[in-house]
Amino acid sequence: MRCFFHLASTHDQILDNCGLEVADLDALHHQVARTIHEVRQDDAHCEENWRDWQLNVVDEAGSLLISVPLGIPPA
Repeated sequence: MRCFFHLASTHDQILDNCGLEVADLDALHHQVARTIHEVRQDDAHCEENWRDWQLNVVDEAGSLLISVPLGIPPA
């Protein structure tokens, strides 16, 4: 299934127009975790910079599959 990884805040959006093909929901969860890990590694001030942002993953129909706030530190 093709999934799109959109970034959204209360004031802005960064839309993923290409998407990514994943085999199933397990693969999707792995990709989401990997994406968030990469964002946090690339930005030392992730909590502050991404406080109001979230990663919204939707399918081709636009249905929300996963939504993860980015300003929350990893557990």
